[in-house]
Amino acid sequence: LTGETTRYYKPSWWDGEVIPKNPINYTYLRESLENAVRKRLMSDVPYGVLLSGGLDSSLIASIATREAAKLAATQNGFEDDRGVTTWQKLHSFSIGLPGSPDLIAARSVAEFLDTIHHEFTFTLQEGLDAVHDVIHHLETYDVTTIRASTPMYLLSRKIKAMGVKMVLSGEGSDEILGGYLYFHAAPSAADFHKETVSRVKKLHTADCLRANKSTMAWGLEARVPFLDKTFLDVAMSIDPEEKLFKEGRMEKYILRKAFDVSTTGDVRPYLPESVLWRQKEQFSDGVGYSWIDTLKETAEQHVTDEQLANAANVWAKDTPTSKEAYWYREQFESWFPEEACTDSVERWIPRADWGCPEDPSGRAQAVHNAAI
Repeated sequence: LTGETTRYYKPSWWDGEVIPKNPINYTYLRESLENAVRKRLMSDVPYGVLLSGGLDSSLIASIATREAAKLAATQNGFEDDRGVTTWQKLHSFSIGLPGSPDLIAARSVAEFLDTIHHEFTFTLQEGLDAVHDVIHHLETYDVTTIRASTPMYLLSRKIKAMGVKMVLSGEGSDEILGGYLYFHAAPSAADFHKETVSRVKKLHTADCLRANKSTMAWGLEARVPFLDKTFLDVAMSIDPEEKLFKEGRMEKYILRKAFDVSTTGDVRPYLPESVLWRQKEQFSDGVGYSWIDTLKETAEQHVTDEQLANAANVWAKDTPTSKEAYWYREQFESWFPEEACTDSVERWIPRADWGCPEDPSGRAQAVHNAAI
């Protein structure tokens, strides 16, 4: 016994200081993701896919639909009360405030893919009522994680109530490919790559924490094809120059291009052009912009200017810098002892040294407003 923890999984990309030089191979990238989805469809329970209408979840849904069709050709399946064979139709699920960007986009993707689509809405009050329990299940006070987890938590309850026990989800793509809009400000390709490595390593404190705990709060399993080890090895070994935001190249260009008909040569597109080339919309934004606005307004009612000004005297570590963060921190500590904060929680904050605003919302990034 060495008395030390030894990492058994040591991929070539783990050292962010080593900048990869592999040229992009669109076919290899596409097939690696398809294999990752195929592997995660091995299931003997009812399953579906989370569909926000953004690029990542839509691609996973598209691939899963094709794989389900292959299963239908080789297996008998079972007929439901509508006479639809389970292997023929993929169930997709979305949530948002009425009229939200994600609901509209998800609906169009579901129609294009011909999934059995389930669309749920929530009210601002329902979201606010759930925040305290979400903080308990997630064990974090991180602002962006709580913003995004609350709709996912509400959706997971609906899905589990329908008897579905496993869903595919699109987490990981933005970390691997630099899809967050603040990556637009990366000073160089090397810095871009180092940040992707850092974000992937911290997924258990952010997006994967959200996906895992928001779903498992209701006993729903989430599987994430983008974090398949083989796909990771392929995508993280690509020269970061290929991933950079450039003129004529939006975020995650290489992923979009890998599934574009100009590259695939397929007469049947994976996705509509409007979705394949849709700008990144973070989940907490896409469910409806008024969701984040309401959280900020509610925090204003709970936290005074004096309390925020005195925050450093209350919390020396991870001092809240906004009333929203202060409000979450208070609720976190109503569930957990203060010492839990020092070891278990990491806040998701864009790179201030790249000139990015502290607010993690995609709307706070200049490139989002420029695109609009």
